Amino acid sequence: MNEYQVIVVGGGAAGMMAAGQAAKAGAKVLLLEKKERLGRKIAISGKGRCNITNVENVSDFISHYPGNGRFLHGILRGFDNVALREFFSSYGVETKVERGGRVFPVSDDAEKIVEALSTFLSDMGVKVQSGVTVEEVLVEDGHVVGVRGSGSKKYYAPSVILCTGGSSYPATGSNGDGFRFARKLGHSVITPRPALVPLKTAEEWVKELQGLALRNVECSLWIEGKKKAAEFGEMLFTHFGVSGPIILTLSRQAGDALREDKQVELRINLKPALSAEQFDIRVQRDFQKFSNKQFKNALDELLPQSLIPVLIRLSGINPEGVVHQISREERKGLIRLFQELPLTITETLSIETAIVTAGGVNVKEINPKTMASKCVEGLYWAGEVVDVDGITGGYNLQAAFAMGYRAGQAVGNVVD
Repeated sequence: MNEYQVIVVGGGAAGMMAAGQAAKAGAKVLLLEKKERLGRKIAISGKGRCNITNVENVSDFISHYPGNGRFLHGILRGFDNVALREFFSSYGVETKVERGGRVFPVSDDAEKIVEALSTFLSDMGVKVQSGVTVEEVLVEDGHVVGVRGSGSKKYYAPSVILCTGGSSYPATGSNGDGFRFARKLGHSVITPRPALVPLKTAEEWVKELQGLALRNVECSLWIEGKKKAAEFGEMLFTHFGVSGPIILTLSRQAGDALREDKQVELRINLKPALSAEQFDIRVQRDFQKFSNKQFKNALDELLPQSLIPVLIRLSGINPEGVVHQISREERKGLIRLFQELPLTITETLSIETAIVTAGGVNVKEINPKTMASKCVEGLYWAGEVVDVDGITGGYNLQAAFAMGYRAGQAVGNVVD
């Protein structure tokens, strides 16, 4: 006789939501988490503030998932951003909207999100066992019968929801276990790779700018000399290259091109609000104002201080020269540099450092109406382990919560 009706493996965003919803629908639920605490990745997301969703109209959400957005169409409508915010509000977590439509808890504390989900599990009567590593999903005659944990301990249930996460941030428990389970269970796995990940550059001068954040800039992605994408917003220079929201959004496409041995370049427009002609007028005005100054002292109103020596060096203009001696050609070259500062991308950081994993369990083998496996009866999938990924802005957590919600409700209805 089964002690439980549903076993959920993984206590992240998808797993906690799935377990709670299954129990709410009437099922007796066991949630197994390998770490000692639930919601480890939630707690560190958004730099500890947790960007849970976005206020954008849900009908426009799909365009923000480069990885299988269409699969999410009905799933997101079943549990959208409004429903998610109402859910957290019902547990005392009020939310606020910031730039780009990003939604955060008013407290700016990701732990409040984890606490709300934990309270939800408790209220719904979910049995939680932490510190349990699941080693195998047990199947008999094509139907799930439970799971085997470490030490050969077996837990039995006719329905299992796998919410094991991807391969990013393995310290939080997402070490790719779900992909191993999937292959053994007959599922195909789209090669896991980093999405939303910082990029390494060939240029050594980025090290001089480590820690410099730029706002309101545009970064375009060029593959084999052709412009493929562009993003406007914030970026950050690091000791190895570049990071920040707009870089992370471009990183998935950049990484895929690098894996195909294609040439990848970023071009940063430091003054995207102005056309080349308008910016030329602005520069000429400044040059006139500082006509008798040395060039190295004439860019203070145009650039952050740390960026000035780098731009001067790249421009090839004599830093000691007087501004009024700069030629028209030199000025035009400087303007191009301001609006097309080039960076050669050599590689992404490892998948372990990525915010999100691209790839995962093939969505063609999952029923989007229930999140049920098409390969094994009684098996369900939800969260980052599935081959779905979005850009920054709250889209990935919204997807995880929505998939967990659908899987939990579907399982609850089966056992009801």
